[in-house]
Amino acid sequence: MELSWVAGTGALVAAAAVLGWVLGRARLAAAQARERAALEASYQVVLERVRAREADLQEQARATAAATARVEMLEDARSRALAELAAERAARAEEQRAMDEKLRLVQATQEELTERFKALSHDALAANTQSFLEYAKTQLEKTQEVAKVELDARSTALDGLVAPLREALEKVDGKLAELDQSRERAQGALGAQLRALAESQDALRQQTERLVGALRAPNTRGRWGEVQLRRVVELAGMVDRCDFTEQTRVEVEGGTLRPDLVVHLPGEKQVVVDSKVPLQAYLDAHQATDEATKQSRLTAHAADVRRHVRKLSEKSYAAQFESAPEFVVMFMPGEAFLFAALEKDPELIEFGAQQNVILATPTTLIALLRAVAYGWRQEQVARNARDIQALGRELHDRLQTVVKHLATLGQRLGGSVDAYNSAISSLEARALVTARKFRELGAGGESDIPRLEPVESLVRQLDIPVLPSGRRGGHEAA
Repeated sequence: MELSWVAGTGALVAAAAVLGWVLGRARLAAAQARERAALEASYQVVLERVRAREADLQEQARATAAATARVEMLEDARSRALAELAAERAARAEEQRAMDEKLRLVQATQEELTERFKALSHDALAANTQSFLEYAKTQLEKTQEVAKVELDARSTALDGLVAPLREALEKVDGKLAELDQSRERAQGALGAQLRALAESQDALRQQTERLVGALRAPNTRGRWGEVQLRRVVELAGMVDRCDFTEQTRVEVEGGTLRPDLVVHLPGEKQVVVDSKVPLQAYLDAHQATDEATKQSRLTAHAADVRRHVRKLSEKSYAAQFESAPEFVVMFMPGEAFLFAALEKDPELIEFGAQQNVILATPTTLIALLRAVAYGWRQEQVARNARDIQALGRELHDRLQTVVKHLATLGQRLGGSVDAYNSAISSLEARALVTARKFRELGAGGESDIPRLEPVESLVRQLDIPVLPSGRRGGHEAA
């Protein structure tokens, strides 16, 4: 019994040990895998940097190799030229030694001849010796002149070969010096630019921190939102106290409401605009150092915007303004603020519509205000049209009165014409016929009594129709 218990206990201990070893092995393998992945990532980063550095070094090595090859080629040419010059100088030296040897032989011969012919006639020997010496001297001088000319020509030719090489080497040295100076200047300029970039980034960071710190204050955020709202309405071409009113106070039971902006619409209508700047969570998200914190703060930003929509809806601006529509505009002074909230809460605009709150950014609010301005222009056009209609009606009534008088005058002129025609007809028939007979009897004047012609032109009648409004309009009818 004890043996079986001991065996069972040993088996359990062994199983526990094996299980612990397996779990430890698995944890160790997971840790090693994570460490290996981190090392591989670091290795890849270092490898990319090494490859970039190797590429730069290879480019520099290629440039250095090209310059070195050029220098070596010039050095080889210079060495060959120097070797040729040395050989030429050695040949000239050998020729000089040969000439010296010949001169020594001539001098030795001269001495020998002098000794040999000394016994002969002193005058003859002296004359012959002098002639020979002069001849030998002349020949030696000619030989030396020819050798000197040849040496000068070869030296000039050699200098012509060596001079281009010397100039090329000097140019290469100058180029190498310029390259070194250019590299030093470039490195200095790059260092200065890097320092300036670091300073500008530091200044930008400080300014950003100051701006973020200022925007974290609720009063500063609110004032900034009001300033942005004022700029937007000015960009839309609206005029203060005419097209809109700022900070209108409305007394309600619970206190005082003061919307940031009330836009006046045609027909004595109004639209209430309130500026909201929920930036605390948004700024926290942009200052977050890890992605999880950033996403969490953006979600909180969307919740802040939704909460502002709900609070704005609870103010019931539509009930406080008799001519206001049923919705109120919530202005956010930055496109990014609304877009960030919509990324986390896509139903935010629909929620605002349900709460009778329209979310607006500078772009959309400018479009809305310009539509309002266009409505004002159309209202002005309609008002001008009504004024023109009233003036036309008044002018029509006045012309109607004048036409009535003209119609009466025409009727009376027609009666006068008829009376004139009747009178001259009666005069012709009753009196002038008898009067013309006096001339036939010789009792008349020199000329006959002219005949009176009736007036055939009729006075044009004016037709004055009755208008639907009961007034009479006048126009001429032929």
